[in-house]
Formats: sequence, C-alpha cells, structure tokens
Amino acid sequence: MPRAELEFAGLSRRFGRLRVLRDAAGAAVSGEVLAVRGPNGCGKSTLLRCLAGLLRPDGGTIRSTVDGVELELADRRRRVGYLAPDLAFYDELTAGENLAFFARARGLDPGAGAPLLERLGLPPERPAHALSSGMRQRLRWAWTLMHDPEILLLDEPFQNFDAAGERATRELLAERLAAGALAVVASPASIDLPAVRGELDLGL
Repeated sequence: MPRAELEFAGLSRRFGRLRVLRDAAGAAVSGEVLAVRGPNGCGKSTLLRCLAGLLRPDGGTIRSTVDGVELELADRRRRVGYLAPDLAFYDELTAGENLAFFARARGLDPGAGAPLLERLGLPPERPAHALSSGMRQRLRWAWTLMHDPEILLLDEPFQNFDAAGERATRELLAERLAAGALAVVASPASIDLPAVRGELDLGL
C-alpha cells in the first residue's frame, strides 16, 4: 500500500450562528491512528466530514498526500474510507447487492466486497431491512474497506457491536494499519486502539 499522510490545522465550521468546530488540528501518517474524542455535539462528526471532503470548512487547511503527491479534493475522496453511524443502505436489496451496487458506483468489480462480508460473518443474501443494528454496522465496515483506502475516517466504529463484531473489526483495522493505512477515529471517550499517535480532545 502507498505511504499516506494527513494533516489539518485551524479547521472551523459553523452551521448558521452555531460554531460546531473551532481551530481543530491534527496529523497522522501510514500505520498511525489519530484518536478524536469529546462529548456529543463537540464537532467530531463534522471534523470527519470535512476531512472526507463531504463538508467544506469555513476556515483552516487540510493536506493529504500519497507517496509524497498532494491529493486534490476529488482524489482525496477516492482514497478515503469513511464510516459513519448514519450511513444508510437500500432496504430492498440484500447485503451483497448493496455492496455490489456501491462497488459499481466506484468503478470496482461488483464482487469486491464479498470477501469482507465473509470475513465479517455477514450473510450476503440477508435483506438489508432484516439486519440488526450490529449487522448493519458490519456492512458499513465492508462498504468502508472494499476499495482498499489509504485514509480511514471512522466515526464511532465499534458502535452497536457484540464482542465478536468488535473483535473482527479491530482485527481488520490492525491489518490495514500494518499494511500502511492511516486512521482518524472519533469516539465520545478514549478507546484502546493500536498505533495511536495522539489524541485530539474537541471537548476542551
């Protein structure tokens, strides 16, 4: 996997008169995790959406590189694996059909997500509307990882998991970090993660 770097500084974002994010700064390189913590409403999800290119910050800079080449916004979006609690699926499709649909949209082979479904213990023929909250979270992980992204942006990644689900996804995260990905992980409180470079506390 190519070497990736992500650095941001002075990031701010308002929604009307409400300032949700103020002067956030942090960095990570391949093999590292930047942990972002703080209470609900402090801007964790907003920060990850800005880093993913889904929201434009009102101020500040974001710089990401792969093998020393700086990524433009469109390239950064392609290199990112973004996991969020509100990521929704088509209820009328099965788990496998959902991943095949998104794979085609990304220009991937429709079967690109199948190995991840098997690894996560998620039956591909199960209708999305019949998935439990924990199974939907496993499907979000498969969606996030199936294009082998170098930059992982994970918002409450272990939410709704039982012990088996959390163990399987922690193993996947450790493998991706060992292969050269970097991760920014948002959580309300500190969580035990491998290769943490530092913590950004947005609640201060």
